[in-house]
Amino acid sequence: MKLRIVTPLSVVVETEIDSLRAEDSSGSFGILPGHAPFLTALAISVVTWRKAGTDHFCAVRGGALSVAGDVSIATREAITGDNLATLDADVLARFRSDADAERIDRTAATTLQLNAIRQMVNRLSLGADAGEFR
Repeated sequence: MKLRIVTPLSVVVETEIDSLRAEDSSGSFGILPGHAPFLTALAISVVTWRKAGTDHFCAVRGGALSVAGDVSIATREAITGDNLATLDADVLARFRSDADAERIDRTAATTLQLNAIRQMVNRLSLGADAGEFR
């Protein structure tokens, strides 16, 4: 079966494989040739595939995995490597840190929006009390 890993900017991996392991929110799973059609959202994790008895690795920043004969992964960011320890320690830590920073930024933006809405509601309420909006 063929594996294709793509980001918005490039095709990171395109190769024939014997098997694949990945991880979604329910845990780790494997794909072998002949697997039933399948679609899942990937966690920030390392995808591992075997080709001719050798393991290969790619850290993915979430994304979607689909199986329809071949395996396709679409992700925001993907970094390949032959050393699992390096990918796990460095890259996944960076992906998780970036995800935490994005979560903090979204929270701050939501707080600003809610404060702006509160101020508008307060001004409209004050104007209605003074009889300005009839």
